[in-house]
Amino acid sequence: MIAFLLFGPKQLPEVGRQVGKAVKGFKETAEDLRKSVEPEINMIQQEVKMVEQDFQASMKEAEEEINAAGQKAEQSAGLTNPPGQA
Repeated sequence: MIAFLLFGPKQLPEVGRQVGKAVKGFKETAEDLRKSVEPEINMIQQEVKMVEQDFQASMKEAEEEINAAGQKAEQSAGLTNPPGQA
């Protein structure tokens, strides 16, 4: 209604076409941007996942080494029997 009053009945269809073209151009630009950024985001997500898996594996390995060293220290101190001995 406001557009009708501002532009009048003769200019309103042209204004509508121009607005439609602008919206279409914006959507195309947004889609192009999404298509160019999405692969980069996917690659970063994969790298983060790999780092997380490496970190978890390192933590597990460190935990196993600490447990083995603790058991060895306990055996050396005579606190526990070696595995297989009662």
